Amino acid sequence: MKIYRESDTCYAAAVEKMNRRAIPGDDVRQSVAAIIEEVRSRGDDALCDYAARFDRVELCPCNLRVTEEELAAAQEKVPQDVKAAIAASLANIEYFSQQSMRRDWSGVNAQGCEVGERFVPYDRVGIYVPGGKAPLVSTALMTGGFAKAVGVPEIVAMTPCGPDGKVNPAVLVALQAAGATEIYRVGGAQGIAALALGTQSIAPVQKIFGPGNRYVVEAKRQLVGAVAIDLLPGPSEVMVLADSTADARFVAADLLAQAEHGGDSAIAFVTTSEELLLEVEREIAAQAATLSRSAYLQQVLAENTDCILVNDLRTGAELVNAFAPEHLVLVVEPEREEEMLALIRTAGAIYAGTYATVACGDFLAGPSHTLPTGGSGKSFSGIRADQFQRRTSIVRMSRESAVKSLPHVQVFARVEGLDAHGRSLELRTL
Repeated sequence: MKIYRESDTCYAAAVEKMNRRAIPGDDVRQSVAAIIEEVRSRGDDALCDYAARFDRVELCPCNLRVTEEELAAAQEKVPQDVKAAIAASLANIEYFSQQSMRRDWSGVNAQGCEVGERFVPYDRVGIYVPGGKAPLVSTALMTGGFAKAVGVPEIVAMTPCGPDGKVNPAVLVALQAAGATEIYRVGGAQGIAALALGTQSIAPVQKIFGPGNRYVVEAKRQLVGAVAIDLLPGPSEVMVLADSTADARFVAADLLAQAEHGGDSAIAFVTTSEELLLEVEREIAAQAATLSRSAYLQQVLAENTDCILVNDLRTGAELVNAFAPEHLVLVVEPEREEEMLALIRTAGAIYAGTYATVACGDFLAGPSHTLPTGGSGKSFSGIRADQFQRRTSIVRMSRESAVKSLPHVQVFARVEGLDAHGRSLELRTL
């Protein structure tokens, strides 16, 4: 862990580092561009070659798709308590989706035109579920579950398999519960390319959802246009903003919970209390010694964990907005909580109060844990139900409303030099 105080000579540089922008390196851009071109030109064969190269598994086009027999076997293997947890999470996702889904509406404007919007589900979406260091059962729910709640008819899942060619059974059960209609054992940038462009055995989708490593995120970025995307959700991250009222045990636990993802995970702790900072440092050391993913924890704590002591909470809020964390844990005096929430604009999700924990948000609460990372929260929001809906505007006009609209339309047509535009309405009023 690196600790910065305002009296440190390196403090200004540390604060500047917090102001992130989600810009990939040249090596990542070039690697992903090459993968996309391979999938574009060679389709299934490219997917199989990359599976051998990156996942150390021999696949052929005939077994890219998970079979019905494998799905049935997964149902037999997964314990009932896991299925119950999946069902509980999906119920909360359904509830949250119903509140946030966009609904059709119509009204009448000043000229008497009937105007409105219509919202329908996408026909076919892709969801990406990372494999890597942990079987992310919850990610299957936090992507596919929203598609199911909105009523998307075709939900295509991409998730990497292990060297034995198998996908984790709990992930398969979660994908089935979340409404997946096709599941492919393909990961990485190549999986995103297959969803966007299609291959001989995989039909392209209209929009892609889900998190991944920097290569997955970059593939989504490069393929915008060929396909729509949700946001840019990369390696996991958390920031805690706390005053002296916070419990050091809880803060340390929240930081460690995100650090155990390993890799490029980013951890930040900002506080106004020197005493809390030192207590959290001790708690992290004590708790980390009792946890199973020690290697991942130690790497993230050593390389990607920053602790900053600030003079006041408003300065802390400014750091939050610069960092744009995927998850923000906010623990301040209860009477200051609403004030601080009003100052924070860029966090993907906020967990407010002593007992709110990212883990509950990740697994159960209802809002999606697929959130913007790497600073992209300044431009993107997390997955929500209305992202699975396609919007269409509707305009209906009577002759009377056409007459009332004509003078303004003629002005725009004259200013823009588009006389045919004006004529198209004028003819309707003769």
